[in-house]
Amino acid sequence: MASNKNDLGKHSVSRRDFFALAGRFGLSSVFLAWSDLLAAGEAISEKSLQITTGSVYNKRFKKKAKFNLRFGAAHFTRPGLSIIPNGSLPFVADLEERTDGEIRVEYIGGNQLCREVACATACINGTLDFFSASTQNASTAAPYFNILDFPYLWPSRAALYYFFYHPQSEVLLRAPLRKYHNLEFLFSHAELRGFMLGLKYKNKPKVMNLKALQGAKIRVTGTQLGRISMKLMGVQPVPVPWSDTLKALEVGALDGAETWSSAVPYGNWGNVISQDVQCQFMAGCAMTSMNRTRFEQLGSDLQQAVRESAYLTQRDIQKSSECKLVTVTGITEPPLPGSYYHQHSIRNAIWTPEERLRTEQSIAPKFNPAPWVKWRLRLDRMANNLDIYGELYQLARQIPLAQNATDLEARRYWKG
Repeated sequence: MASNKNDLGKHSVSRRDFFALAGRFGLSSVFLAWSDLLAAGEAISEKSLQITTGSVYNKRFKKKAKFNLRFGAAHFTRPGLSIIPNGSLPFVADLEERTDGEIRVEYIGGNQLCREVACATACINGTLDFFSASTQNASTAAPYFNILDFPYLWPSRAALYYFFYHPQSEVLLRAPLRKYHNLEFLFSHAELRGFMLGLKYKNKPKVMNLKALQGAKIRVTGTQLGRISMKLMGVQPVPVPWSDTLKALEVGALDGAETWSSAVPYGNWGNVISQDVQCQFMAGCAMTSMNRTRFEQLGSDLQQAVRESAYLTQRDIQKSSECKLVTVTGITEPPLPGSYYHQHSIRNAIWTPEERLRTEQSIAPKFNPAPWVKWRLRLDRMANNLDIYGELYQLARQIPLAQNATDLEARRYWKG
């Protein structure tokens, strides 16, 4: 919408017009139409959105669905998904088309139905059929997601995508999520988390090492392992909900926020962030999962359709997210002209491989095992007594460190 600064394009749809269309066609049809227009690179006007929404609605409701499913997307909705392409809306569109309307999905985002932790809980217990959230926040309701959060487990974004495509993801991630949390993991975007520092650091040198972060008050997500990492790094993790983080940064209650880079334009934090400290200490994944019980009720043909739509969505996320990190967010040094970081004079503090290794050697389980024993034992038991950290550490290093995530080969994990 025109009033939503998350959207870097120019659109002329008022909130009133948007919700008038939603009242006529339903929110899901309007969201899907908006996504279609964004994907086509078109400026969105009231007329174009109305025409596209009508077309989407007619296609979706041309016959009676066998399964009407509900998708709780927390705050992942509309223009923000052009910045963090977590794939949820394209997945819904592809799944409905692939099943020729046998599956119809009611997509509810914008925190209108639930926030991330509540969406995860609702999907686990079957109140929702799909949900999107960061794995870090979802781990509050589904602790097995913590396997992704060991510090410096992932040497690159490519390593995360490699894992999601890998047949071993069935044993190491998907099967335990089904068993313990009743979730079918579908797809995810992949970034590496760092520290977005506030205006306190605007006129200070770039923060290029751990010493310069000591004592900083940093907003942390729901990740339990991330908090352990931050304490070992000498920063103060402060749990603050996403919705309250911008205000806390504005008033100086926080020195910064632990998150991934594209969250800065997504949250429209440009006026309160001075540095993106790319220490890349932990995974950052905006993923989508499905209630396992409902998945089993679909039958083999529709289950295969869900898998195929999820695979194609994962492949598209991989390409689009990598592109948008550079062109939209601006994570390079210097940021590309026109990118969000360039527009807001946000500096990239990209740590050297040597500094990342020094930090890894001080906090990671491989070098400093004692703080991690309790969580490793708990997660190992959930992984059928595998050494889950060791297994993931080795798998993540099967590809070269210099592997470009954009060029990583996609594959269907269930086909080996």
